[in-house]
Amino acid sequence: MRPVDDVFTACRPRLLGVAYAMLGAVDEAEDVVQEAWLRWRDADTDAVRNAEAFLVTVTTRLAIDRLRSARARRETYVGPWLPEPLLAAPDDPAQAVVEAEQLSLALLVAMERLNPVERAVLVLRDVFDLEYSEIADALAKTPANCRQIARRARERVGEPVRRFPVAPEEEERVVAAFLAAATAGDVEGLTAVLAADAILYSDGGGVVPSARKPIYGASKAARFLIGVQRKIDFEAVVSLVRVNGDPGVRVDGPDGLVSVLALEIADGVVANVRIVNNPHKLAHLS
Repeated sequence: MRPVDDVFTACRPRLLGVAYAMLGAVDEAEDVVQEAWLRWRDADTDAVRNAEAFLVTVTTRLAIDRLRSARARRETYVGPWLPEPLLAAPDDPAQAVVEAEQLSLALLVAMERLNPVERAVLVLRDVFDLEYSEIADALAKTPANCRQIARRARERVGEPVRRFPVAPEEEERVVAAFLAAATAGDVEGLTAVLAADAILYSDGGGVVPSARKPIYGASKAARFLIGVQRKIDFEAVVSLVRVNGDPGVRVDGPDGLVSVLALEIADGVVANVRIVNNPHKLAHLS
């Protein structure tokens, strides 16, 4: 490999993480990183003082342009929009390759409230821990301006940025109770493991049957989940996975991956359930 190839390869995981955090889509993030590579290949690399800063800047600006066009498509999306999930086995360190442990589906959905520049500042500062001076260089703004944008973005995103980690034992207990009740068709047991004000989001994108609106409340969410299970006409294979850092469930059928559930746990119960059924959003996992 040429030296410039080595430099890009070393930076690629972070670039992919930035692009994914901006777009919430794996294939689009790959496209952005590929375009960043083309810009890097054609650049005068000898004149670049900081290769990583250069590449992060290029990737961020490309992602901003891509996000502006994607927002119009999302406004006409059928049903709740969820990001494409990133999966790993519970003990798989590969999850950290794109720093997904900080990119929960909840955070990515919350960042949809932001304009592309606000999202870029929040991603670079709060997820990838860049200094405001570095962010300012990437976005052609002043550090003071970036601080103001970050503060405004945090206010608009709200609680998902400030989530607290869950003890592994508590997480294991809650997930086991959720899965046992769901697989047994136990509506009361499933209701008990859900927060009273739990919300269930189901993203089928109009491609496969899913709830067109969020389902509010433990009882309604439990009945929906049990109802979906009873309609399954194949022998499902259920696996525990990490979904963007959160505990989750992968459901496979005879032809492959069918659904991914992400469980947001707080205060000893499942606070929210996010289900991705849209096959287009699961294609990268097949």
